[in-house]
Amino acid sequence: QVQLVESGGGLVQAGGSLTLSCEASGRTGSMYAMAWFRQGAGMEREFVGHIARSAATASYADSVKGRFTISRDGAKNTVFLQMSSLKPEDTAVYYCAARSGSGVYFIIEDQSYDYWGQGTQVTVSS
Repeated sequence: QVQLVESGGGLVQAGGSLTLSCEASGRTGSMYAMAWFRQGAGMEREFVGHIARSAATASYADSVKGRFTISRDGAKNTVFLQMSSLKPEDTAVYYCAARSGSGVYFIIEDQSYDYWGQGTQVTVSS
C-alpha cells in the first residue's frame, strides 16, 4: 500500500502562485508514476499533470501548460505542483495520485492510478 498526503492548498489572488506538495509513504518502491488531478465544484475530476518515476519531464493538460510545473524529490518521495499565473477557474480540490504498475495506460484517466490522496483545496479569487 501507498499513502499519499497533499499539502499547500489555500486562498490566493488571481495572478498569484502556490505550490502543492504530495508526500508518499508505504511501499513507495512500487510506484511507477504520479499525477495531479483536480475537481471543481459540480465538475468532474480532471487531469492536471503526470510524471513517471524515471522520466525527466512531465506532461500537462493544455489548460495548465506553461503555468504549472511538476517536479519531484526522489529522496523524500515527494512530488510538487508549482502553480503560477493562477486564474479563478483553477479553483478546485487538487488530488495527488500514484500508479504502481508500468505497461500501457492513459495518463489522463483517473482509472489508471491505484492510490489517491485526500485532496487539498485551492481557491483563486478574482
